[in-house]
Amino acid sequence: MSKIVDYIEWLALMRVFISDLKDHVGQTVELRGWVFNSRSSGKIKFLLLRDGTGLCQCVYFTGECEPAALDVFPQLTQEACVRVTGKVREEKRSPGGFELGGLSLEITAPSVDYPLSPKEHGPDFLMSHRHLWIRSKSQHAVLRVRAEVIRAIRDFFDGRGFTLTDAPIFTPSACEGTSTLFETQYFDEKAYLSQSGQLYMEATAAAFGKVYCFGPTFRAEKSKTRRHLIEFWMVEPEVAFNDLYDNMELAEQFVEYVVQRTIKNCAAELAALERNTSGLANVLAPFPRLHYGEASQIIKKENPDFVIGDDFGGTDETIISSKFDKPVFVHHYPSAIKAFYMKEDPKEPGSSMSCDLLATEGYGEIIGGGQREESLQILREKIKEHKLREEDFAWYLDLRRYGSFQHAGFGLGVERTVSWICGLGHVRETIPFPRMYGRHYP
Repeated sequence: MSKIVDYIEWLALMRVFISDLKDHVGQTVELRGWVFNSRSSGKIKFLLLRDGTGLCQCVYFTGECEPAALDVFPQLTQEACVRVTGKVREEKRSPGGFELGGLSLEITAPSVDYPLSPKEHGPDFLMSHRHLWIRSKSQHAVLRVRAEVIRAIRDFFDGRGFTLTDAPIFTPSACEGTSTLFETQYFDEKAYLSQSGQLYMEATAAAFGKVYCFGPTFRAEKSKTRRHLIEFWMVEPEVAFNDLYDNMELAEQFVEYVVQRTIKNCAAELAALERNTSGLANVLAPFPRLHYGEASQIIKKENPDFVIGDDFGGTDETIISSKFDKPVFVHHYPSAIKAFYMKEDPKEPGSSMSCDLLATEGYGEIIGGGQREESLQILREKIKEHKLREEDFAWYLDLRRYGSFQHAGFGLGVERTVSWICGLGHVRETIPFPRMYGRHYP
């Protein structure tokens, strides 16, 4: 009979997540997680527990909990894995507004000499312990924001009739220039890690009209700036029959949607990061637009060394964005500094029908894109000018041979966008395991 009673009591004891405590007020539940902190005050002992969905304060009173629970407290160490039971009650002063009146406490796995203490650690130490650093409150918040940004990206395009058509990681040729390619062996041939899925999206746009791909891309850039990663995630929509101006309109609607949804749904995470979101609340379409020539003159006034005709550096982008309280488009960059596939404006020879979107607060370019060259003859000439092999792009040229069409698209880097929304000083914190120049561990 006792075994039956024990089984019934076990069934009645629900294991729940901290995020769901609001639905179990007055009930006795089980939580499993890791020790975030613990302390004692006379006959009362406090355990701050985290389970990945939130933090919960568990309060143990002498005489109201199992004696064994109090005996366990001296053994609690940071990040030890524990199992607790207790009654859920509302408590506005506790994280999340609820706490547990503790009944039992069991250590299921110890944690000895946890290396990340509350003291300050340098970035190299933290990056070497990234697998543990992501457990911290701030990094947990950043990665939750990232997850919301990714959900918003997919919902925006899926909700507007776009078809997700994934691009390959192994590619036979360059997309963004040969100087930043990662070369690898593909059986008896050479292959490269993808710099962009754009060329493949142009192909699927001819099949589906409105498409996007979303995945990792790679750039072998020997750069250690706060804006660069070697491996980063990019979403790349492409739309048949869109021109440069349609493209900028789609991009601004997209960025507005992602930013406004994220600051609404991640208010708690952004508060934990002490992010002032008043500026982000102003990220509403339409965004200001500057011709490259206008932008160059603005830069020249503050950076006399800037050479008109060159691409913008980080300092130049910051000068431009500081003049506006919204993201700003710069369009019609010189054709000479853009990729071979970018269409030259027939009304403005020497200028490409390209656009970049610069984020506010000096966070730089988050979108790059434009209208593609649809002429087979001109595209072949451009491939030759860029000293690329035409045979590598035979399939791409087929898109112009068989029903060529006007089209445009762009790419948005997830990590730079998350860095901007969270107000971070370095893009390395925006992805669980960053890959940077000189670092690919852990």
